[in-house]
Amino acid sequence: MSDVTVTRNDSESRYEARIDGQLAGFTEFVPGEGMLVFPHTVVLPEYEGQGVGSTLARGALDDVRARGQKVLATCPFIHGWMVRHPDYMDLFYKREHAEDPERVEQD
Repeated sequence: MSDVTVTRNDSESRYEARIDGQLAGFTEFVPGEGMLVFPHTVVLPEYEGQGVGSTLARGALDDVRARGQKVLATCPFIHGWMVRHPDYMDLFYKREHAEDPERVEQD
């Protein structure tokens, strides 16, 4: 297999994996405050089983890290990939004060 190139395509709100200039897969993102939500990932059928998804995940997450952002992975593929690669666990978005009783309004 030829090398997979991963680039960010802001106009389509996705990271794209290309082989020899041809689209092989993509992972969509939705920008949030200090994070990106990853809802969906696609690897085209002719490229399945060739490591495109893993290369795409790594490339996208490396870019997120370089931008100083976090990841909310609602896409099962991206979420599972992060869990299997502990060196990316620090990118998981954690909602601050989610359980802080001081932030809950009293009646």
